[in-house]
This record gives sequence, C-alpha cells and structure tokens, in this order.
Amino acid sequence: MKDVRIGIIGGGLMGREMASAFARWCALTDVTVRPVLVSVADLNPSTLAWFDCIPSCTQKTTDYKELLSNPDVDVVYVAVPHNLHEKLYLDVLTAGKDLFAEKPFGIDLPSARRILEAVNSSGRFVRCSSEMPFFPGAQRAFEIARKGEIGRVLEVVSGFHHSSDLDPTKAANWKRLNATCGEGGALNDLGMHSCHLPLRLGWKPTRLFAQLQKGYPQRPDGKGGVTNCDTWDNAMLHTWTSIQGEEVPLRLEMKRLAPGATNTWYIEILGTDGGVRFSTAEPKTLWIFERGKEQWWKRTDLGFGTPFKAVTGGIFEPGFPDVIQQMWAAFLMERAGELNGRFGCATPEEAVATHEIFAAALESQRNGTVVSL
Repeated sequence: MKDVRIGIIGGGLMGREMASAFARWCALTDVTVRPVLVSVADLNPSTLAWFDCIPSCTQKTTDYKELLSNPDVDVVYVAVPHNLHEKLYLDVLTAGKDLFAEKPFGIDLPSARRILEAVNSSGRFVRCSSEMPFFPGAQRAFEIARKGEIGRVLEVVSGFHHSSDLDPTKAANWKRLNATCGEGGALNDLGMHSCHLPLRLGWKPTRLFAQLQKGYPQRPDGKGGVTNCDTWDNAMLHTWTSIQGEEVPLRLEMKRLAPGATNTWYIEILGTDGGVRFSTAEPKTLWIFERGKEQWWKRTDLGFGTPFKAVTGGIFEPGFPDVIQQMWAAFLMERAGELNGRFGCATPEEAVATHEIFAAALESQRNGTVVSL
C-alpha cells in the first residue's frame, strides 16, 4: 500500500475529523493508498496540541507557509473560513501540492472562477469536500436515477437541514457574517450538500426563483456583548432543470433554522415509473417507489454497503465518520487513477457550478424575479 503524506491547514472541527479518518484507515479493505498525516497548521497553539496524539504528525506550526514548504507533504486539506479560501488555495497550488478543498470553494462566484483558473493552470489534482453522497442510501439513489429506472422524472428535492441556530443564545461565529462567510450565507455553508448529486446527474438548474430568509439579527459575541448577524440563514431555491429533454422542477433547500433537524441531508426523486427517497435521519433506510397495477413505497434496510469495502459487518449502519473516510478513499483512489467507476468527490467545475446557482439565487432574492442561469 502506497503512503500519501497529508498536511492539514485549519486544525479545528473538520481538521480533527479528517485526521481521525486517517487513524482508522485499516478498516478499509479494498484501497491501495494510505493517508499519513505529517503536518498541521493552525493559528491557535492549543488547537495544534490535539494533534500530539498522532505520532506521524511531526510538524505542527502556526504558519501555514511552513507546511507548504515541507517537501514531505503531498496533499493539503484546507478547512478555513470562506474569505480565506482563495488566498490559501492559490498558495497550495503555487507550492506544487495537490489540494482537497473545503466548500464552497471561494467566498463567491468570481473567487471560485479564479480558483478554477489556477487549478487548470497548475495541473494539480484538486477536489472539493462533500461527504453526504457517500452514504449507501445516497449511492443507491444516485444509481437508480443514473440508470433511468424511474421513467420520466417528474420532480426532484435535495436539501440539507440544521436546527442549532434556533437557539438565540448561541454565540455568533464567522459563519454569521457576510465578511467571512460570504453574502450567500447558508448557500455557501450548506449549498454543496444540496447541489452535489443533482449536478453529478447533469441536472444543473436552468432558471430559478429564490426565497431567502434571515434568522436572529443579533447574537451573543461570546465576550459578554452582542454582534450583528447579516447572513442568510435559510434558502429555498425553486428551480427548473432539463432531464432527457423535459423541463423538471428541482427544489434545493439549505436551512440553518430547521425545527427538528440536527444535521440532516436528504434527496427525493420521483418519476412516472418509480421513485427513490433517502434521508440521513434514517441512515439505514431507503424508500423505493414502484408503479404497477397498484402503487407501492417499499422500505429497505441497507446496512453497511459503502463504495469502498470495510471490515465493518454489512448489517451495521454507517455514520458521519464513515462517510468522511469513504470520501477520502474516493479522493485518494481517484488521484491514483484507481477509482474504477466508483463515485468521486466533487470536482472544481461542480464547485463553480454551485456558485453560479448561489449568485442567481442572490439576484433573484434582490429583485424578486426568476433568474436564468
């Protein structure tokens, strides 16, 4: 098995999650590459201290440029606020490293396009993080739709719901400010999750009408005061897409204020001959619609049927750490040219396409009009 040496810029929640996925890589049984964390950069020394538990991580620095100059780093994963994406991504590419980027791939559409231009000029292998499609239920839904097993598609709904922002006492962070999260707000934060599968199926919206909503205008600042919050918290995008020459309604939902949800991704695809529905709220459950003389919704318990096989027994259910690991397996195996038809990570082009959707949504909200893409 070939080692791929990883550097992480941004050692917070997602940085630690990725490092944890590497630590249990032995669970995978059909991969030929292995990630080895060798370096991490973060401005906070106490954050860096967490990585002391990983013996292979021999470089811990508060200066990310020291990580980029490390010849032992092959791939860099970057998890920083959106306003820093462009600068750091371009620096990674200039340093001659492959890049695993976080969504939304730049703070806005112009930024995303500049990053894509740099990617194409660099020749480096670059993908964007989007883990939810690696749930077995999402994989099944994708394959059913890709194979055209549901007849003429009548409607599609894809979304991602949080509810933690319902608490007005929750302190604001950088995601609540346009300056750091971007004007898109929840679009930037959650939009890739909603858009990834439709885009991979070729279902990019051709026009849309957006309904964007803001939550609490102020929140505690965590320092005894309050701060203004100016990002969009909820987004409902009513779009039209073309599927096999037919215009089809496609609704995209991204919500930080979704009562009853914790961290829920879902997709529903309905057609004349069948349909499929999956939600991470029930990670083992897949609903399949069949039409005959009568009509049925059939419930299936999927078990641990992930794209990359693991020692985990097939009867068990996968969770968020599992799909993070699956996503990394897809990234590294595609980088090695060994994806072999399995589902791959979001491409830079797909990331830019999400920003084109977000920009149209912002224009629609400003003007109260349907916007063509």
